Parts: sequence; C-alpha cells; structure tokens
Amino acid sequence: MSGLARDNVAGAKRVVVKVGSSSISGENSDQITPLVDALAEAYGRGTEVVLISSGAVATGMPFLNLEERPSDVATQQAAAAVGQNVLIFRYQESLDRYGIAAGTVLLTEGDALKEPHRSNTRRALERLLDLRILPVVNENDTVAVYGLRFGSNDRLAALVATLIHADLLIMLSDVDALYTKPPHLPGAEKLDFIAADDPLDGFEFSSSGATGVGTGGASTKVVAARLATKAGTAVLVTSTELAAAALRGDNVGRPAPPFWSPQPNWPLPLFAAIM
Repeated sequence: MSGLARDNVAGAKRVVVKVGSSSISGENSDQITPLVDALAEAYGRGTEVVLISSGAVATGMPFLNLEERPSDVATQQAAAAVGQNVLIFRYQESLDRYGIAAGTVLLTEGDALKEPHRSNTRRALERLLDLRILPVVNENDTVAVYGLRFGSNDRLAALVATLIHADLLIMLSDVDALYTKPPHLPGAEKLDFIAADDPLDGFEFSSSGATGVGTGGASTKVVAARLATKAGTAVLVTSTELAAAALRGDNVGRPAPPFWSPQPNWPLPLFAAIM
C-alpha cells in the first residue's frame, strides 16, 4: 500500500498480526475472544489477515502439570504438541461466532528462508487467503531443530510479512508500546515513532517478556521491525487489548507521522507505537 498512514490502516489489503504467549495463555487465555473480535472486524472489511500466534508451549504446560516453562527441548516439544492442539481449538471456537475458518500453518526456519520450501510456504498462505481462510501460523516447535529456529515469533512474523508482501505488521504483547527502557523502570518514556535509520542509542530494550512464558521481548520486536520495514512493510507495536484500535487505525494517542512514504528521500519508518 502506497503511503500507508495511521488514518488509512483500515484500508490495508493484507495485514499480519502477531500475538505473544503472555497475552493469550494462562490467566489471559480469555483474551483470545476480544482478539478474535478485532481480527474478525478487519476480516469483515475485506482485509486479508494472517495471525502469528505464540503460546503453544505455554498453553500445553498445565496439561503436563508444569508451573514453569521447561528448560529441556524434549519437554518443550511435548508441551508444544499438546498446546498447539488446544490453542487452535480455542481460536476456532471463537472464530465460529463469525463463520470464519482457521487454517493451521506450522513452520520451521527453512520453510521461510530456503527454496523450494519458501515458495511452497508462500503458495500455501496465498491460497488460504484467496479462500478467505484465516491462517494461524506458529513455529513448529515439536520438530524444529535447535540452532535452526526463528529465535522468536517476532522474527517469524517479520519473515512471513515479508514473504507475502503484507502492507502492515502489528506486533501485540502485554505492553502498550515500546519504551526507552523497560516500562516499570523510573524514567521510561513511551516511543511514539521511530524512523528506520534511527540508531536507538541509549535505549534499553528487554530481551524477554515480563511473564517468562515467551521467548521474545522489546529487543526482538525492534529487530523484527527493521527486517519488515526494510522490505516495505509498515510495523506497529502495541498491546493486545488495543488490537481492534490498531487495526482500525485509531489515533489512540496523539497523531504520529505516516508509517510509510514512497518518496525516495524519506527513510522507511521502523515502527509507530500506539498509545
């Protein structure tokens, strides 16, 4: 989309939405319903929506009587195998209210980076979207080989957005924006807009979420945002509870500059964080 700005996000043709484990698992599993409401609203406008959903391991943990995320790979794989099934069931149960079908797509790094797997992945996602199916994508934790992983679903989301030429990537978590340092620390300031060429000197981004059930943090979102915007996909970072507002392009806080401009002398923006 040429000139994608916050006030015309609702007209985006193709949007990738990534949600973190802490937002839709454990005591927050009930947040799947409002998230699906937000996705269905965009879907109803004709937007092609792809959901990148973490949460398989966290969702499977209670079924394995685990109180903390397992440290060994085999148990992580077992939790993911159980949790992915439950997670998709919860999404589909909620999507049924709108008559929308979900399609599960589990990827390893090679599926997004290496040919012919990359082309096959793109073809599968494109066909699902053509059929008005809502793809729910996650890393295939059960078979992914250690050392050949995405590292976080933020990176997976950026790679998928790049692969299918999405207009917009929205990364959701339990924090409403990116901050100059972890938001619980004194002096943390909310970042409304960052240009792609901003070196981010002096900023302190966490490497993991506050709950400890996921593998991403603010630092992985910054890396993912750079990857996506380099390919021309605008990026927005906000909290899961603001998903509907983000997809509508609402100015929840004060107005921000345009996400993206086709003018060659303007740098591609890195992200805008809704307040």
